[in-house]
Amino acid sequence: MTLAPETTALKIRLRLDEDWLTICDLTALTPGRGVAALLPDGRQAAIFLDREGRVYAIDNRDPFGGAAVLSRGLTGTHQGRPFVASPLLKQRFDLTSGRCLDDETVRVATYEVHAA
Repeated sequence: MTLAPETTALKIRLRLDEDWLTICDLTALTPGRGVAALLPDGRQAAIFLDREGRVYAIDNRDPFGGAAVLSRGLTGTHQGRPFVASPLLKQRFDLTSGRCLDDETVRVATYEVHAA
């Protein structure tokens, strides 16, 4: 009998300081939708997979409403830049920089993230 070699699903990893934290399998993400991940320090990250297969991670806390809801926001693009719109007050946050597209004085933290 011949056995097929095992395959290992790609893991989503998020950089925290000098270490990488494994979040989930890439297959757990749905393009265009976010998931929330609880970090060791109690914060949450919102992880997004776009339709081209790129992964983004930002802070999950909406700075306007204070609730951890950005992972439930709607994704889109503005001038070629990916964003998520908060489900609370609809402010849009750039997924690469964390900058609020509707109020340039506000931003959320971003995290380096990759699939490996």
